[in-house]
Amino acid sequence: MGQSSSSLPSSLPDLALHCLRVADGSPADTLLEPYFDYLIGVQPINTNPNPNSALGFGQADDTGTEGMLDGLTPGELGRVLEENEGKMLGLRVYNAKSQRVRDVQLIPSRAWSEAALRESGQDVNSAEGTPKPSLLGLSLRVCNPAHALESVYHVLDVLEGSPAEVSLVPWGDYVLAWSGGPLHSENDFYNLIEGHVDKPLRLFVYNSDLDNLREVILYPTKQWGGEGLIGCGIGYGLLHRIPRPSTPPTASAQTSYPADGYFSAASDRRSDTPPLGPIPSLSSQAVPAP
Repeated sequence: MGQSSSSLPSSLPDLALHCLRVADGSPADTLLEPYFDYLIGVQPINTNPNPNSALGFGQADDTGTEGMLDGLTPGELGRVLEENEGKMLGLRVYNAKSQRVRDVQLIPSRAWSEAALRESGQDVNSAEGTPKPSLLGLSLRVCNPAHALESVYHVLDVLEGSPAEVSLVPWGDYVLAWSGGPLHSENDFYNLIEGHVDKPLRLFVYNSDLDNLREVILYPTKQWGGEGLIGCGIGYGLLHRIPRPSTPPTASAQTSYPADGYFSAASDRRSDTPPLGPIPSLSSQAVPAP
């Protein structure tokens, strides 16, 4: 199991499955990178000669690489996984950070989650109507990969003694999400901060200097003695996107927190929930956070 070499995509499908969480010890562990990877195709390997059975895989062009991809839905992925439990599968993955497409090979299995249930003393034989354990160990949401990483929040100047000074690194950090899921528009982050005054706010932050994703706890408050609730400037828009790394991601996605900790739910999270509000026109402004 593993990954093949990656390539730059000529185009992307309108529909993909965004990887929000990769469970520790699951078949996808170390092979997929939370928040930056998007599943755009799935195909059994050496088991079905019918090319029409490949979902989301385009035909090879004259350069030997795959062409246009058709996208992937949760229903299609679930059906292929159920039909190929215990068999080798190929996943076509787009990484928004490197802007590359790569192929990942793995074997869908529930053995990893059943072993964890046994260790915790729970019954592995689910009652009728109870969702079965995940075959990949992924938490996914439906979205358009072309809009990947548009709603990120660049940490700029951090004031001394502020709540942000404890948790955030100026200029190198980018806020991607919070414990409740992704953020969708420019105002979402500010509304989130205002809704957590004097309460802990759990954020997932990417650092471009270290190329890692980590979890931080922020405490917005008016009592720290300075301007704003967190005391730092936030940039949003075209000039504040995550810079592309010089090298593609390795097979082992580096995170500084347990991968299973993003969502507390043990089963796959699949959602096509719309954004909280209309997405405004993209700007390049840097403004103080509340």
